[in-house]
Amino acid sequence: MFRPLRRIKQQLTNEECISVLKNEVRGVLSVLGDNEYPYGLPINYWYCENEDKIYFHGAKDGHKIDAITKHDKVSLCVYDNGIQVEGKRGLDYKSVIIFGRIKPVEDFDKMVYICRKLSEQFDFGEDYIEEEIQKFAKFVLCLELTPEHICGKRVNES
Repeated sequence: MFRPLRRIKQQLTNEECISVLKNEVRGVLSVLGDNEYPYGLPINYWYCENEDKIYFHGAKDGHKIDAITKHDKVSLCVYDNGIQVEGKRGLDYKSVIIFGRIKPVEDFDKMVYICRKLSEQFDFGEDYIEEEIQKFAKFVLCLELTPEHICGKRVNES
């Protein structure tokens, strides 16, 4: 159903893909938008390893929500900051692409938990996180991405 990676020597193992997902916090979520144009948006995420799910939060309406209401298939692209390898031009980096289905999280308590986990990835402090959750949780919609296919590769940008 999904294409194999063309450059097989650059392919990441599943463990390497999961490591990228666990260590990074930002990616580009792509949906099928208005008039069937692709719509990619930069977004923070939280990878929940024990569920093998990826979670997002945002407003309850807008272009992204309209798109996933019509078509639940999405992709998420995540890549690390790369490293400079001595003797090579450009950076070596790892990228991961997830294909899957996305849906809203219905349970309010789970949404609060997800918002907390998303916020804990950043250095905001516990007091700030709690204050934000108390003020804004009722206005937030969390989304759950269930991966159907994960692939990754190691690339040099030069």
